[in-house]
Amino acid sequence: MPKPIDRTRVIVSVGIALGLVLILFGFASGITGEETREFPEAIERMSPADGDRVLRQSQIIIDFAEGYEASLNIDGIEIPVTRLDELSSSGAQPAPGAQVELPATAVFDPGNNVVSFQPQPGALIESFTQGEHVAIVRYWKILEGPAKFRTYQWRFITD
Repeated sequence: MPKPIDRTRVIVSVGIALGLVLILFGFASGITGEETREFPEAIERMSPADGDRVLRQSQIIIDFAEGYEASLNIDGIEIPVTRLDELSSSGAQPAPGAQVELPATAVFDPGNNVVSFQPQPGALIESFTQGEHVAIVRYWKILEGPAKFRTYQWRFITD
């Protein structure tokens, strides 16, 4: 004679199995970290991102998709942009391993499609003051030129 099925054990087992399936589904479909940040299609990555807390000397980095150039404005100050390829073409090529002196401006690296700015002595912004800062990057496709620019604005906080 077969043993009768205990209904309570079946209900508890189905409940536990359903709970495990839901937990696994949650982990598989959850979006965290960099994936939660939405940028325009032209921007692949940036630091600091919107709402980030940073140090006073933190570097601003905007990584673009291939084929874009940009300018940078922080707290209403237009930061001049120097192309990295213009630094190396203005005179003799530096020796391998030699240090290249970067200007106190934003720097555009066309090989990596990155615009970066490091607050430093002699720059228009020598360090970030405590509080909220507004950054605006104006970007355009190289083939279209700066007349057809688009903008992206974000905020970051300095402690």
